[in-house]
Amino acid sequence: MNAATAQAVAASAAEAPPIHVVAAALIDADGRVLLAQRPEGKHLAGYWEFPGGKVEPGETPLQALQREVQEEIGVRIGPAEPLIRIPWRYASKSILLDVYRVAAFDGQPHSCEGQALKWVPATALDAAEMPPADHAVIHALALPPLYLITPEPDADETAFLARLDAALERGVRLVQLRAKRCDDTTLRRLASACLARVRTAGGQLLINARWDLVEELDLDGVHLTAAQLAELTERPLAARRWVAASCHDVRELALAQALGADFAVLGPVAATASHAGHAPLGWDAFAALCAAATLPVYALGGMRPDDLATAQEAGAQGIAGISGLG
Repeated sequence: MNAATAQAVAASAAEAPPIHVVAAALIDADGRVLLAQRPEGKHLAGYWEFPGGKVEPGETPLQALQREVQEEIGVRIGPAEPLIRIPWRYASKSILLDVYRVAAFDGQPHSCEGQALKWVPATALDAAEMPPADHAVIHALALPPLYLITPEPDADETAFLARLDAALERGVRLVQLRAKRCDDTTLRRLASACLARVRTAGGQLLINARWDLVEELDLDGVHLTAAQLAELTERPLAARRWVAASCHDVRELALAQALGADFAVLGPVAATASHAGHAPLGWDAFAALCAAATLPVYALGGMRPDDLATAQEAGAQGIAGISGLG
């Protein structure tokens, strides 16, 4: 294909409506996810992907999912929980990928179309062997629905850690240590104390802004501020660490995606004292921004546990917050 033809194909793909595709993240009792290998002769041949296929005219996404999974791997799926929706543009086409989490199904998965199948622990999914559009799905499978942002610590570290313990007892498993006013000695001590508690609970700890401490303290990642997002030109940590970002609008979401962030926090959705300088987005605007994003997004701003279902209906991975979750 010469350069002119390649440009024409790309232009045509950009103008054509996206192909609506559904996929199932089938999860077995051992926490493994089923992958199917794309056969020779197809786009992205050899890559491993979640079973699924195109939505046909007249079908709902769930109907298409049920049909495609039965045709491809011979099982009937149970309840399917929306996981993430990803708009993705390849050089030759654009797709809209709806992925569902499926933890119950009837039958033993087997190849109905000659494709290879394998079960992989959800924690061991390898982005390098999967199509680019599926990379965000790997992250969505690994991320919990609640993301706790700690309040600024004060002089009473014992009380601060007790509040963290209480949140972990309530089921929080992803925590951001936000301690902007601590000196380095205090921050290191506090981060180590938080890490011990979070890891004991089976969770993960990110630190706000200070990616320079992540490797030193063996933290799970960094949460970048919007200001850092605007200044960075490359991802500050290796893929094995989380890189999250604070976003308030479509421009900042685009920056997070271009940087290779693993997930974003978007808000404020509702009015909140911690974001007094930002007008609230509201759920409609939040949903529109989520629909255009290619990474998992948490809703921030006035969030409480009762808002989780609303956030997920709007396309969010879950909710993030300080006072409402801590």
